[in-house]
Amino acid sequence: MGPVPDLCDQGRTVKLAVTAAGFHPPIVGSPLPPPRRLHWRSEEDTAAFAQALATRDDIRDAFIELRGDLGAGKTTFVRHLLRALGVQGRIKSPTYAVVEPHEGPPAQVGAAPLTIWHFDFYRFNDPREWEDAGFRDLFARPGLKLAEWPDKAAGLLPTPDLVLTLDTLDDESRQVIASAGSPRGARLMEGG
Repeated sequence: MGPVPDLCDQGRTVKLAVTAAGFHPPIVGSPLPPPRRLHWRSEEDTAAFAQALATRDDIRDAFIELRGDLGAGKTTFVRHLLRALGVQGRIKSPTYAVVEPHEGPPAQVGAAPLTIWHFDFYRFNDPREWEDAGFRDLFARPGLKLAEWPDKAAGLLPTPDLVLTLDTLDDESRQVIASAGSPRGARLMEGG
C-alpha cells in the first residue's frame, strides 16, 4: 500500500492505493476460543491447574466465575489459586460474609500488592445489598475477583473473563468446563 494521503486536502482529488485488505472491514477482535473440557482426577490436579493459572500475568485483574453444585470444589480451587499467588494466612469461605478480601505479593519490587476479592453469593438475596455493600466499587477496582454462585447476583456482575464450571463425577473426580468470556479470559486459557 502506498503512502497515506491527507484526506483533508481541501477539494483536490485524492487517490488511494487499495489492497485486498482494503475491501474488508477491520477486525475488531479475535473470536473467543471454544470452551475447554478438563478432568481433574484429584486435588493435586486442581492445585496444578491453579498453579498454572497463577503464572499468567492476566490473572492479576481477572474476574473468574466459579459454577457448580455444593461440594463441587469451587472453594478448594480458590484456596489453591490464592496459595499459588502467594496469599498467606487462613483462607476461609466467604459464605456468610459474602466477600473475603485477600492480599498477595506484588508482581515486582516496588509495585502495589495484589488485591483479591473472593465472593460467595450463595446467600445473596437482595439486589439492594449490591449497592449497600459497595460491591460495584469493588468490581471497578484493579485486582482479581473470584465469584462463587454468580447466578445469585445475575444482572449485577460484569462479564466474567473466565468461567469455570465444576461437576463432581461418580468416581469423585471433577469434570471442569473452562469458558473464556473476554480476550483476557482467552489468554488465561492459553496453554492450560
